[in-house]
Amino acid sequence: MKVVHGDAVAAEPAVRHRGGNLRARILLEGTPGTPGNFQLSLGETGEDFVSPRHRHNFEQYRAVLEGRYDFGRDGCMTAGMVGYFPAGVHYGPQSSASATVAAVLQFGGTSGGGYLSGPEVEAGMEALKRVGEFRDGIFRRREGVPGRRNQDAFEAIWELVNERRLVYPESSYASPILVHPDNVAATAIDERSGAAEKNLGDFPSHRTSMRMLELPEGASLVLRGRAVFLALSGAGAVDANPYRAQTAFYLEGGETASIEAGAPSRLLRFELPAFVERG
Repeated sequence: MKVVHGDAVAAEPAVRHRGGNLRARILLEGTPGTPGNFQLSLGETGEDFVSPRHRHNFEQYRAVLEGRYDFGRDGCMTAGMVGYFPAGVHYGPQSSASATVAAVLQFGGTSGGGYLSGPEVEAGMEALKRVGEFRDGIFRRREGVPGRRNQDAFEAIWELVNERRLVYPESSYASPILVHPDNVAATAIDERSGAAEKNLGDFPSHRTSMRMLELPEGASLVLRGRAVFLALSGAGAVDANPYRAQTAFYLEGGETASIEAGAPSRLLRFELPAFVERG
């Protein structure tokens, strides 16, 4: 099990291939170069952040902790909301009218395209800057340079790193799934301790799901992987490791851990596709 306290991680400039100011605290990462690679970060955007309408070949979850994100025709996410952005689905353009903090989990899914690590993205960006420029989330090649003149920034980086064209998977979803957890009923999962769960979405075609765990003071529960957990509030211990708001931890497939709430706690649980571990 990996445990990281978000408030102990420094924020650094991130996603420089998009437009505007975005800083991120990288909490958890998988294994680079594998189909199941993933990254959980806490992103902090300013009012000038902008990202054009685009799509990914990987899966993505978001949870807005502060502020508001506007995704154009796809709606808005305000503090407390969570969202699932499936591979192959267009969304945006994305902007924020105020300072915003959001947890973002990106991971390889059924497309088999994996997920590029931060160093891979940075290296690809630096290489491409020798033949063009990044502006407003688009990579613009200089005249006479082979390739598309204007291309989505991440797509251009991915194709350079992987030395092949990026083919987006066909999705069974028409748009991102945006959820108000406060409007979802909780179901008891341990009547003795009062622990409850909110089902925020099952996505069987992508073998992933998102849940919110609600633990009253003194409640204990056995957690199972392959999943990423993020504490939104409360405090306690998970296998003797203390947790508090913005603590994240990762359990591999088949791994278990016992959590005990020392104070009323809410945690997000994001299940990751298990099959990708077999590569």
